Amino acid sequence: MVSYNFPSQIHLLMITILVIITTLLTPITTNTSSLPWNILSNDNFAGKLTTASSSVESAATDFGHITKIFPSAVLNPSSVQDITDLIKLSFDSQSSFPLAARGHGHSHRGQAAAKDGVVVNMRSMVNRDRGIKVSRTGLYADVDSAWLWIEVLNKTLELGLTPVSWTDYLYLTVGGTLSNGGISGQTFRYGPQISNVLEMDVITGKGEIATCSKDMNSDLFYAALGGLGQFGIITRARIKLELAPKKAKWLRFLYTDFSEFTRDQERLISETNGPHFLEGSVMLDHGPPDNWRSTYYPPSEHMRIVSMVKQHRVIYCLEVVKYYDETSQHSVNEEMEELSDSLNYERGFVYEKDVTYMDFLNRVRTGELKLKSKGKWDVPHPWLNLFVPKSQISRFEYGVFKGIILRNNITTGPLLVYPMNRNKWNDRMSTVIPEEDVFYAVGFLRSASFDNWDDYEKENMEVLKFCEDANMRVIQYLPYYASQEGWVGHFGPRWNIFLERKYRYDPRMILSPGQNIFP
Repeated sequence: MVSYNFPSQIHLLMITILVIITTLLTPITTNTSSLPWNILSNDNFAGKLTTASSSVESAATDFGHITKIFPSAVLNPSSVQDITDLIKLSFDSQSSFPLAARGHGHSHRGQAAAKDGVVVNMRSMVNRDRGIKVSRTGLYADVDSAWLWIEVLNKTLELGLTPVSWTDYLYLTVGGTLSNGGISGQTFRYGPQISNVLEMDVITGKGEIATCSKDMNSDLFYAALGGLGQFGIITRARIKLELAPKKAKWLRFLYTDFSEFTRDQERLISETNGPHFLEGSVMLDHGPPDNWRSTYYPPSEHMRIVSMVKQHRVIYCLEVVKYYDETSQHSVNEEMEELSDSLNYERGFVYEKDVTYMDFLNRVRTGELKLKSKGKWDVPHPWLNLFVPKSQISRFEYGVFKGIILRNNITTGPLLVYPMNRNKWNDRMSTVIPEEDVFYAVGFLRSASFDNWDDYEKENMEVLKFCEDANMRVIQYLPYYASQEGWVGHFGPRWNIFLERKYRYDPRMILSPGQNIFP
């Protein structure tokens, strides 16, 4: 294991400047056509490194189905050492080659691609007999980063425990979400998934593996969390746990007034004993509710809801959840009744459901299987995810939801809008968020067809241009930029820190080239 200890800030700045100047003046050849002979003939990778067209083709695409970026080979590691050896080989080679870790392939713009390099298939390391160790006394789980969150949930529930922060979709790898942020309707209360990590093992771009936490190798710890894979490959994470509830009381309220909708959300996320989960969504006058959220409402209510949408053209849904078990069933009913009475939703449009804790967390799976059965899952997903400051959300709603989106009339799929508390994040981590105490996550989770996805791309650009022209200080989550100039703007004053960390942990620019940050 490597320990990273750094000098004073002044010395660090001097070292960084020297490293950058030296790097710029020293030619570094990056392989762009094929891998060096010594990797293909290396006995350490026998039976693990493949150039088979089926593997390469699979690694070239992702959930987004917008890009197709071919690696030269795919590594199916059986151990962390295999990954360390591969990175070290690239780092020590005169002609280094790019590498990217790929989990479940849920990126949507080639972020896990490695053009003419090696894609590391992290899922090949999953072993059902090991890979997760749960401490009931310490209330944490040590998890191999290749595990899916649904697998982590199943394992921890066996012991009556659970992680506290989730994404809406659980079939994502631990390493994948920790490299980005990991958000959903629990974030306002527990913070993103990156705020609920106690310790990690990370392989840097030098092929060195380090255990890190807030007290040990802390700079690497915070760099890798939300670091987009730029500073190292996460191979293990220690995740916070708590006692698992049994059930979830799940209420949905419909609104026609956006100001009441946001005011209620903001009040609820400020309450100490408020809900465990809160998300808002937008419903547009585009015909019957046909996305995965339509299953949340009784079929008998669909026509009433459609009629309301047609009347107002845009309506809003607030989802609120409280967890409970047998001992708290009576009190949760009283709490939710009191909560309902305090909200300014459209009376007569509230829907209640009691489900198991597992069924609630895994709710998107039903929609996924439904879409797969119709051949609508493996299609282009030109998604756009934004963080919008609270002070700008009303302007955003008027200009985007009631302006661009209604006018273009093409958006399909969930459109999410819900607030978060900034104090649940840590500025030392790499993920960029707005400066205001409260900001909104807005997600355009679109599904398109292969012959019209570029129409959605144009709409995405129109939304971003509207925000830029209005100086709304909106920040992309799961960001994508076509040039480094865009990334510099994304990180703003934090760009220099990001750049220093890159030269510190991956000076030859080997890792995660698909993010297009360091072309």
